[in-house]
Amino acid sequence: MHVDLRMEQGAGELRSLHAWLRNDAAVRRSSTSEVKADGHPQPGQMGATLEVIKMVTENGWSAASFVMAVIAWKRTRPQSPQITITRDDTTIALTNCSDDEVRRVIRVLDDGQSGES
Repeated sequence: MHVDLRMEQGAGELRSLHAWLRNDAAVRRSSTSEVKADGHPQPGQMGATLEVIKMVTENGWSAASFVMAVIAWKRTRPQSPQITITRDDTTIALTNCSDDEVRRVIRVLDDGQSGES
């Protein structure tokens, strides 16, 4: 499965998240990732996104472990950035990390279905 992560806060924050995920044993063990240039603009964005984290997951990948690692990183930031996560053709945003939002993001990553109930 392919998973992409984007955020508006710039390359420094994206690279920080990438390093965090690479240092998380559960995420590292079941996926490979790299930061790449990307020309796809986010909704409402005028220009192209400069960079994206591109992940390829392997057997044993846990959406819950991945989302919890992203949330842990977000909590270390002075201003918690919105992260847009795309699995195949489905996109969902991780913003406030409420219990409902976390469950919805995990469900989207596990099932590839829309996060809307």
